[in-house]
Amino acid sequence: MTSIRRYFEGGNLYFLTHVTFARMPILVVNFDLIWRAILSTREKNEFDMIAWVVLPDHIHLLIDPMECELSGIVRKIKLAFSTKYRERTHAARGRVWQYRFWDHHIRDQNDFNRHIDYIHYNPVKHGLISMPTDYPYSSFGEYRAQGYYSDDWGRQTQPITEESFGE
Repeated sequence: MTSIRRYFEGGNLYFLTHVTFARMPILVVNFDLIWRAILSTREKNEFDMIAWVVLPDHIHLLIDPMECELSGIVRKIKLAFSTKYRERTHAARGRVWQYRFWDHHIRDQNDFNRHIDYIHYNPVKHGLISMPTDYPYSSFGEYRAQGYYSDDWGRQTQPITEESFGE
């Protein structure tokens, strides 16, 4: 049994990272399933999703869990995706996700801004695209439409340093 104790207090924001088992690149090709799992969990548990990105082998979410416990939210997302993924691939069993997940309590406005930038720059960081506007599996387009990012953000200068946020 795990000895990890997670600090949780309602009203705080959290950055979450979930990684597939053995980093299997199954999430983008099954985007409809992971997106449905996230949305159905959000509807049932009433948490707010602030920013997100789905990459081939992991996802990052920045959420306000309201009064819901983080572990419960993550468990439900992973279970919903795993069930539908196994149905789609005709797999009777087998791990889909790594055990546990990574979380970070957002401390202040600067931390909040840095994590949103990290989420939106992540596909570029992993070499999937050359700029965030080219990636459809993130909340970047919503933020750009609201004027938070310019069309060329992330193209010439890397906004994130060598810091690691949960990978």
